[in-house]
Amino acid sequence: MNAFWPVELQEGPVGLRPIRVRDERGWQEVSLRNRDWLRRWEATVPPPRPGRQSGPRPTYRQMVRFLRKEARAGRMLPFVVTYEGRLVGQLTVGGITWGSMCSANIGYWVDESFAGRGIIPTAVALAVDHCFREMGLHRIEVCVRPENLPSRRVAEKLGFREEGLRPRYLHIDGDWRDHLVYALTAEEVPEGMLRRWRATAHRHTNEQ
Repeated sequence: MNAFWPVELQEGPVGLRPIRVRDERGWQEVSLRNRDWLRRWEATVPPPRPGRQSGPRPTYRQMVRFLRKEARAGRMLPFVVTYEGRLVGQLTVGGITWGSMCSANIGYWVDESFAGRGIIPTAVALAVDHCFREMGLHRIEVCVRPENLPSRRVAEKLGFREEGLRPRYLHIDGDWRDHLVYALTAEEVPEGMLRRWRATAHRHTNEQ
């Protein structure tokens, strides 16, 4: 049993909660409506080696069952992002590694019609605080395609350090793509990520 999952996190209208089988209709609606918005950034499966066939794409229910299994094993935290109770995106803490590393990575997406409202920075801050303060992880990475300026801004607003380029790091949109690595350690946010983000968002609001 994973002592850190399931968990629900909330900051104002922004929430994180475990993805559920009964989310299928809402998740499919948001994903379909944002297909063109998300295609450039979504992970894809590389073609099989010669002589091998690729398997069928998993159904939504198969995907959820896999994510829940990984969560119970302590390897992943698969959240949906909500805004005023409505499903508007997804955030996954993946690649959780224990032992001498104690690290993970965070990936996210949001409905285009809700972009620019500070939803994803808030959701990432909630997830980072849970990882550092409750789980005891030490390092969090966000890996972003250099062309994905909105996602880069999220990492930069939250104070993640840019560490460099990983050439042909992930298979995205049909090919192997370079990614910029942003990272943060627990010592860099002793006050907590959410507290830092609140102060940053408040300062930006006052400057407008």
